[in-house]
Amino acid sequence: MSHAWFGFLAIVAAAVMQGTFAVPQKFIRGWPWEKNWLFYSIFGMVIFPWLLVALLVPRAFQAYAEAGAGAVTMAALFGAGWGVGSVLFGLGLEAVGVALGFAMIMSMIAALGALVPLVVLHPADLMSLRGLLIVIGLVVAIVGVTLCARAGALKDPSAPAAARRNLKRGIAICIASGAASPMMAFAVEFGKPIETAAAATGANTANAPMAIFAVAMSAGFLINAVYCVYLLRRNRSWDKGLPQDRELNLLYTVAMGFLWLFGFYLYGVGKTKIGQLGTSVGWPIFMIIMVVVANIWGLLTGEWKNADRRAFRYLGAGIAVIMAATVIIAKAG
Repeated sequence: MSHAWFGFLAIVAAAVMQGTFAVPQKFIRGWPWEKNWLFYSIFGMVIFPWLLVALLVPRAFQAYAEAGAGAVTMAALFGAGWGVGSVLFGLGLEAVGVALGFAMIMSMIAALGALVPLVVLHPADLMSLRGLLIVIGLVVAIVGVTLCARAGALKDPSAPAAARRNLKRGIAICIASGAASPMMAFAVEFGKPIETAAAATGANTANAPMAIFAVAMSAGFLINAVYCVYLLRRNRSWDKGLPQDRELNLLYTVAMGFLWLFGFYLYGVGKTKIGQLGTSVGWPIFMIIMVVVANIWGLLTGEWKNADRRAFRYLGAGIAVIMAATVIIAKAG
């Protein structure tokens, strides 16, 4: 099998894993959201990232020392900012469901993840063709998010007023998550010396960025953990749930962390194997399949069981527009 085909299959597998990672949460019994998200964060943001560093980045701590405290600190600070987006991601999915949440949040991440680093780090490029395509992609993504939000409003016409208010709050949380999550792009940019040092100490070029992500994700974990522990204390919800469900619930959170982190890692491997087409081809394939998979899961698990045809039309139109925005942004790459 050629490297390009292997890379393509890795990206498809990564997208399926990322689009599926939140589904096990639907089967957790008795635990409140904050307990689910805390254990998922422990596995997905700390244990699995550092396990990959231990396996794939030889002499990792030598690489951190050579990169310097400045690069490590900046990666951690921006990782903490990404952590805010991660908390909001979890709250957004809980509020509006996997299907609608993924469509809205991922489109905002794709658009702002390309635009914000360009404006901050390379403002001169904003007036170039690349900058114009990114701005157009952002505008198209906003149109897609608006259509998806309208679909959400029509999802359950018989819902009481309080439920509709909660849905509006959930949509706002999704948008906020999409705005905060691209902070990971800055962690990668300012953590480049870590990647360079990791490659110099023996890491494969596809694996070297994991040394940055482990630092950034661990910092992001602290934000997630603080918020979850705050809710557990405020709601006195640590002991909720039946003892016989504990092991299975914990297994579901391990599955969430595994699917999320290893899907994230597989995308990086696939992008590297594809080579020069990694951004222009790999990124839209990854985003589109991820959103489609998340929506399939949403349909299969009954998130849209009370929706009428108008809701499905708006959702379909929104996803189509989001896909178009993703392709436009990828062309800018």
